[in-house]
Amino acid sequence: MKKVVLLGSTGSIGTSTCKVADDVPEAVQLIGLAAGGNITLLSEQISKYHPIAISITDPNAARKLANDHSGILEVYCGEEGLIKLATLPEADIVLIAIVGTAGLQPALAAIRAGKDIAVASKEILVMAGEIVMKEARKHGVRVLAVDSEHSAIFQCLDSRPTESIRQIWLTASGGPFREKPAEEFSDITVEQALKHPSWEMGRKITIDSATLFNKGLEMIEARWLFEIEMPCVRVVVHPQSVIHSMVEFVDGSILAQLSTPDMCLPIQYALTYPDRAPSDRVQTSLAEIGRLDFEEPDADRFPSLKLARRAGEVGGTLPAVLNAANEVAVEAFCKGEISFPEITETVDRVMDIHQVEENPSLDEILTADEWARKAALSSA
Repeated sequence: MKKVVLLGSTGSIGTSTCKVADDVPEAVQLIGLAAGGNITLLSEQISKYHPIAISITDPNAARKLANDHSGILEVYCGEEGLIKLATLPEADIVLIAIVGTAGLQPALAAIRAGKDIAVASKEILVMAGEIVMKEARKHGVRVLAVDSEHSAIFQCLDSRPTESIRQIWLTASGGPFREKPAEEFSDITVEQALKHPSWEMGRKITIDSATLFNKGLEMIEARWLFEIEMPCVRVVVHPQSVIHSMVEFVDGSILAQLSTPDMCLPIQYALTYPDRAPSDRVQTSLAEIGRLDFEEPDADRFPSLKLARRAGEVGGTLPAVLNAANEVAVEAFCKGEISFPEITETVDRVMDIHQVEENPSLDEILTADEWARKAALSSA
């Protein structure tokens, strides 16, 4: 039985994690829940899963929950609350599913408290992958992937040495605009960008999937998770989203992990690792799928891949700048302030004017993040 703290319990990954807890109650127990502002859903989760501690962003909401559940559980709020939950003595693993950069400090706190972490928030490893992985090695804890792509790679590698890898292949659905002419990109609406062909996800990650920034961030994430250089991390478009990623070994063999798209599967694998708990939720019929297609991504129509590769190869503070500028640009697009192509254009401009700090400290990374947000706001 794994005792799990779930940071981001009311979001897309969080609610999928709750489904996993329902599916395998003998293997997963939710003992800590943290949410942003959805007090109604958090209250329902408290009643169902009986955690020993919870946290919510708003202090007023925290006071209400404390009154509603007086004497039953500990109630925290804000960033301090996330740290409290991430370091609960009873926890075996902390799943971090907070959108944006807010999960970085809780992740480091959990690692330093000797907890395994399961990472659904790409920003943690994109911003500070070297620091996070170094801390994990120092404290003897695991950093487990929740993204379907990185979970697939982890399963294919199965503890094989890094030197046995020729290339890692991240698969991409291509998003909703895979076949749309570039000259029509300026007319893309938020509603269109939110219609992903394969996955049901939160707003930010769905927009990132439409621009392919999601795949770019995953390239950088894979570089740190699997200790492999950026030139060995490749992307291939696979519209069916059945093969979640592949590992090509030095002898030419390629191993792939397949399943119908359902985030419950990689979440369950991360939380129950190294075991596999029986579950009937995911059923895959290759005969019904019929065919598996692959194509090269169009880097001219989706320049986010070039920007991400550049950030990953240069390193230093540039990945944090890429991530922060993209977050600001996506929000501006969702508010109707900029067009779809201007998301990538904004990130490109901010990266171009950034003075990269090599081998940055955590403080320098956070400073670069703050700078990039301001630069993106003035650029967008």
